[in-house]
Amino acid sequence: MSSISNVKPKRTIRLWSVAIWILAWHGLSMYISHDILLVSPVSVAARLAQLVQDASFWKAILFSFRSIVTGFSLAMAAGILFAALAARFRLIDEFFAPAILMIKATPVASIIILVLLWVSSRNLSILISFLMVLPIIYTNVLNGIRSVDVKLLEMAKIFQIPKHRQIIYIYTSQVLPFFQSACSIALGLCWKSGIAAEVIGIPNGSIGENLYKSKVFLATADLFAWTLTIIIISVLFELLFMWLLRILISKLERS
Repeated sequence: MSSISNVKPKRTIRLWSVAIWILAWHGLSMYISHDILLVSPVSVAARLAQLVQDASFWKAILFSFRSIVTGFSLAMAAGILFAALAARFRLIDEFFAPAILMIKATPVASIIILVLLWVSSRNLSILISFLMVLPIIYTNVLNGIRSVDVKLLEMAKIFQIPKHRQIIYIYTSQVLPFFQSACSIALGLCWKSGIAAEVIGIPNGSIGENLYKSKVFLATADLFAWTLTIIIISVLFELLFMWLLRILISKLERS
């Protein structure tokens, strides 16, 4: 089987670069000397150390994590299914084309406000994450299916290889690089859009609610601490998911 792990995210972040940016942040905060406008990284770290000791902090993380990951998972499953159907039936491809284009072109804020008319704020981030991720997964997987080597399919037909084996050993190997690339993009986007939905919908006990309260009460240290928390969770989840995906790809390569 040909290699299917040729699309790998390349990490170029170095500790010295991070340290320089933190020092620049600290220097700028010292120059401004006004915590409401720009709090220092030391103050943010101190505030975050206080927040992690509060049970409500972890409950908010769990609420937002569960909602956003649910939306991502549903979009991933639906995107793969719809792409497979669209590749098989031209009518389905034409049916989905306007909807996918509309979702891509509509600003996230507009979608959030429109969806909020029909969905409760507690489920808002699930649906928004779903809508933001779906076009990415759908488009990339569909392109992957359409890029499958025709010669391999003809060979499979000549040797009468069962359809389920074609899916596993031909389609999967060709589509996975496209799917891997799509997930790398969609993972960050689902967190951004999901948290944005929470900030607008303000569901009780969410990260978005805490961000909104930080802004209303001008608690800049809290705002930065919660933002840092979002970044950490998003990066860790992306690393974990992509690591599991690479393990799956390696197993398929050895099969």
